[in-house]
Amino acid sequence: MAARELLAVLAVVLALLSYSLALPVSGGEREPAPFDDTLQLGLTSAAVQEARERGVSVPRVQAYYSGFEYAVGYYGVEAFLEERARTGHERQFGSAVELFVSDYAGTNVSLTDAGYLKPTRFVGFEPASETVVVVGSRARSPGGPVAVPFSDESAAAAFADEYGGSVVPWSEVAERVDAERRLTTERFRSAVANASGWADERVADARTLRDRPTSVVVGEDAPTLEAAVAAAPPNTTVELPAGTYETGGVTVNKSITVSGVGPETRVVGDGNGTVFALAAPRAGLTDLHVAGVGDVGSRRSQLNDSELDVNWSRSIELAYGRGDAAVKLFDASESLVSGVTVETGASGVIVLESAGAVVRDVRVNGTDDPLQGFMGVVAMYDRIVVEDSEFVGGRDGVYTHRADGVVVRDNVFRGQRFGVHEMYTSDALVRNNTASGVRTGVIVMTRPTGNLVVDNVVRDAEVGISTAGATSYYAGNVLADNGHGIDVLGYRSLVERNTIVGNDVGLRGEASLPTNLVTANDVVDNEKPVETDLGALRVWTVDGAGNYWGAMPADDRDGDGSYDRAFRPTGGVDAHIHDAPGAYTLARSPAVAVLREVQSTVPGLREAGVVDTAPRVTPARPDVLAAVRGNETEVAA
Repeated sequence: MAARELLAVLAVVLALLSYSLALPVSGGEREPAPFDDTLQLGLTSAAVQEARERGVSVPRVQAYYSGFEYAVGYYGVEAFLEERARTGHERQFGSAVELFVSDYAGTNVSLTDAGYLKPTRFVGFEPASETVVVVGSRARSPGGPVAVPFSDESAAAAFADEYGGSVVPWSEVAERVDAERRLTTERFRSAVANASGWADERVADARTLRDRPTSVVVGEDAPTLEAAVAAAPPNTTVELPAGTYETGGVTVNKSITVSGVGPETRVVGDGNGTVFALAAPRAGLTDLHVAGVGDVGSRRSQLNDSELDVNWSRSIELAYGRGDAAVKLFDASESLVSGVTVETGASGVIVLESAGAVVRDVRVNGTDDPLQGFMGVVAMYDRIVVEDSEFVGGRDGVYTHRADGVVVRDNVFRGQRFGVHEMYTSDALVRNNTASGVRTGVIVMTRPTGNLVVDNVVRDAEVGISTAGATSYYAGNVLADNGHGIDVLGYRSLVERNTIVGNDVGLRGEASLPTNLVTANDVVDNEKPVETDLGALRVWTVDGAGNYWGAMPADDRDGDGSYDRAFRPTGGVDAHIHDAPGAYTLARSPAVAVLREVQSTVPGLREAGVVDTAPRVTPARPDVLAAVRGNETEVAA
């Protein structure tokens, strides 16, 4: 578009502007919406499911904002306060013009033994300003402690008398509710260090299971592997010399270690089930090759309708955790699987309810067709460590379900559907893994919280990292030569210091609440820097610090390290300044500059998509960017 045409459009827009700005934001006219119709924050999908299954209530907040057309629903007063305090919240949403909260007055509410709210009558909504709130009581939700609103002060006082806490007016609730307010690099790096430290301790302790004295040697002291396991005293080792051992399945139901001498020790099942079942705490399986696994990755196809008519978590367990595997751990806390190579069309290692187990230095060779195979490692219901392993083929490299706090680090994934697949899993650390030739390198699903995905490298995937959930950290990753580098989904997460190079789309943002913090990323040499669905404007600048998008048609006159103009990677001009002839010059034209300035200051004229108000002059991680552009395999994060 020529500069003259842009100026003509701008004149019309400005002529209409005085009329549009004269229309006041309506207040006091809206009614609470059905909560399921709101855009929701505050609880994980697992917590919502748990509340529904228990038949308990979670206090809710509904907010209408001056700069956002949809009602936003919060599970918990705490979630509302936390989002309100987020950097950039008011710029994204405007001010709250209508606010409603759950009203427990007249609901005959009580607390269960676990502290969950159990009303016997319908819980409606009332304007927040007309309520008082009980804070500091024993009330909680599956997500943690909760403040409880009442429209009647005497009902609130009676609740506090019975269950503890104090009654405060809504206007003072922010001062009395302990909600985590800031998404900071320091906060997340501390969480990474804590998770890494826990994993280091677990691995160091698990290594000691290799040091048990040998009590039985198969072929010398016992004729078969099964007989050796039966004869071995606790806290000793069953030794398997080199050779091939056929079995219909071995159950290790005592705290012993079964150890071979490496790939020369082959244990071959009969193809009808799991080969090794570890069913005792501090059991060990080391240094051998496993084949002959049953070909049933999932029991779902074997179940009748009545068996499937169970709760959601049990259904997933039946689908993924009860099939055949080379090694299955059940109730085997603090156990070790190490130095094991697996050939399987089913799962490699399944870990169920085995807190603190360690799976390390394993190789799982799955099927060439991902949909014909199953999982390399399945982790369910407890925190474990999966490290220093290689997964080739099969469906997913590591699949987790309600394995909060799991640590998956220093692994290699090739040729799967997903490298790491997190379902209903919060507070996980996925660190320093490498994935290539997969559909998605790391995928986080089902609205978890507190996940840490850092320092991973994903190449040649459809999607490098797909984010979901809230209050999570995606940092220091290298995403190169993928379809999408990072799908920025979910809410209230920090995406920083990632190197995103040579992808079809660098960053993709779906239509969701614009609450993620995106800063200090190097996004260059992608066919499209950013792609978004329809939705609110996203401001990807945090505390005056933006991202590096390459050279800009602007200057850094004040020397603060940022260009003196906003950058719109989804805009019609800015999206093409590095690949379309003339776009770089057009972006510097006076007409475009004036229009951009008006759009940035007038909320009603802001286009949808993404804007970076302080794009960086230099890369955030220049050495890493140079290495990736040079296609070096080893990239120092």
